Amino acid sequence: MRSDIVKIGVERAPHRAIWKCLGVTDEDFDKPFIGIANSFTEAVPGHMHLDKLVEFVKAGVRSAGGVPFEFNTIAICDGLAMGHEGMHYSLPSRELIADSVEVMVQAYKFDGLVLVTNCDKITPGMIMAAARLNVPSIAVTGGPMLSGRFGSRLVDVTSIFEAVGEYSAGKISIEDLRRLEDYAFPGCGSCNGMYTANTMACVAESIGLSLPGCATALAVSSKKIRIAKESGERIVEMVREDLKPLDILTREAFENAISVDMALGGSTNAVLHIKAIAEEANVPLPLEVFDEIARKVPHICDMRPSGPHDLEDLDAAGGIPAVMSVLRDKLHLNALTVTGRTIGENIENAVLLNSEVVRSQGNPIHKEGGIAVLTGNLAPKGSVTKITAISPKMLVHRGPARVFDSEEEAMKSILNREINRGDVIVIRYEGPKGGPGMREMLSPTAAIAGMGLSDSVALLTDGRFSGATRGPCIGHVSPEAAEGGPIAALRDGDIISIDIPGRRLNVELSDEEIRKRLSEWSPKPPKVFKGYLRRYWYFVQSADRGGTFKNTTLE
Repeated sequence: MRSDIVKIGVERAPHRAIWKCLGVTDEDFDKPFIGIANSFTEAVPGHMHLDKLVEFVKAGVRSAGGVPFEFNTIAICDGLAMGHEGMHYSLPSRELIADSVEVMVQAYKFDGLVLVTNCDKITPGMIMAAARLNVPSIAVTGGPMLSGRFGSRLVDVTSIFEAVGEYSAGKISIEDLRRLEDYAFPGCGSCNGMYTANTMACVAESIGLSLPGCATALAVSSKKIRIAKESGERIVEMVREDLKPLDILTREAFENAISVDMALGGSTNAVLHIKAIAEEANVPLPLEVFDEIARKVPHICDMRPSGPHDLEDLDAAGGIPAVMSVLRDKLHLNALTVTGRTIGENIENAVLLNSEVVRSQGNPIHKEGGIAVLTGNLAPKGSVTKITAISPKMLVHRGPARVFDSEEEAMKSILNREINRGDVIVIRYEGPKGGPGMREMLSPTAAIAGMGLSDSVALLTDGRFSGATRGPCIGHVSPEAAEGGPIAALRDGDIISIDIPGRRLNVELSDEEIRKRLSEWSPKPPKVFKGYLRRYWYFVQSADRGGTFKNTTLE
C-alpha cells in the first residue's frame, strides 16, 4: 500500500509512535489509511453540517476495514463575499483548496481520499487535487438545503438579492425586505437551485466521482448520511481495486458531465471549473466543446433560478440517474465510475418519477443546452452566457455601451437609476488577473432584475456570474481587459451587437479603430495587490483556460 512508506519497517518506528499517539493500533498498520478532506466551517451554510456528515464517512471506512484520518480545507461562501473586496478571494480559493489537499495527501501518503465538500469553489478545488494526485478518491457532496417559504412563495438566494433592486425601485417596503431575510435560507446545505454549488455536485456525480444519487440528496436527509457511509465503505474497496481518478476522468467522462450540465441549465461557472479539472487531468477540452454539446443536448430540467423547480424536486424525480437515463443516447455509457461499474450499468435501473421535472428529449424546455459560447471582435477567445436564463426577446440585442471599470462603479450607477432601457452595461477589469480573482456579478445582475430591466438591458463582463444570475448576462470575456483584450478599448456609446443564437459578440468598430485604441491603452493596476492575491495575479491564466495557474516549470 502507498501508506507503507510511513508505517512499515524498522526505520519507521518513530512514525508508528506518532500514529499510535493518534489512536492507531498495531492491527491498524495492515489496513488502508484513508484521508478525509472535510471543508466543514461554521461560516458557510453549505458546510455547517459537514462535521456531522463526516462521522458517517468514517463509520463506512472503519466497517470496510480502513483507518480514517480527517483534515480540513478552507471554504468561502460566495453569498457572504458578494459585492465587496471579499469576492476577490473566492475563485482564488479554489487553487488554495487544491494545493492544501495535495499537501496533506502527499505528506501523509494516504492510500485513498474522500472529498467531503459542498459549494462553489470547494468541490472543483478538491476534484482538481484528486486529479493531480491520482490516488483513489471519491466525492461526497453535502447536499442542497430546503427552499425557504415566504407566504405562498418559494424563496432563496436569488429572491433576497433581487429584493434589493425591488426595494430600490419602490416595488417593496423595507419591512418586506427584512421579513424576506428571515425566510430566504431555512437551514444547512447548498443553495436550493441549480446554482454553482449544486451544478458542481451534479458534475461530480455525472463525471463518475460520486455515488449515484449523491448530488441531489438533501443536506437534511437520511439518504445523504447513507450515501456518506456507503462512500466511506467504497473508498476502501477502491484502494484494494486500485481504481484511480485518472481511470475515471477521461474525455468521455468530461463530455458526459457537460451533457448533464446542459440538460440541467447549470451555472456558467461550470465552464471554468470543468476546464480547470480537465487541465489537472491533462485532458484537452477546448471551449468549443461546450458549445458543440449544447447544440446537441436539450435543456430538459427547468430549475431555479430561472425555472420553478428546486433540488428537492429533482431528487424526488429520480436525481441525476434519472436525468442520465433520459439522455442515454447522448452519453458515453462505457465511462467508468467510482462504483467500479460504467455509467450505463449505473443507470440501467434508474427510474424517472416525475416527467414534469425531468422532461423527455422530445418535450424539452429548450431545444439546446443551457450554455452558449460566443465569439467575435469583443471576445476573440470566447465568452459564456446562460441561454436558459434569458428572455427570448433579448437573445438578439443591439445597444450603446455603458462602460465601468469595476463592479462598484456599475452598482452605484444602477442603484442611482442611471441605466436606460436598451443599454449594454460593460464591467471590465474584473477578470482573473484584472480583479484579481474574477469576481461574481450577482449584485448588479440581481439589481437589474429586481428593477424590471432584465428584458431590456444586457450586461457583459470579463468577470463572471453567480449561478443565481438570470437575464442577458455574458461573462468570461477573453482576453480580459487587464491583458489588453478588445473589451479594454470600449467607450461609452459604442454600439454592441449580441447575437446569442448566432453565437456572436461584437462591437460595431473597425479592426483598425480597435487596434488604434489598444495602441494607446495602458493597463490599470489590480484593485487588490497584496498577500495571496499578488501571487495569484502573477500565476493566473485567462478564463478560457479555466482561470488556472500557468505552468511555470518549463519557463
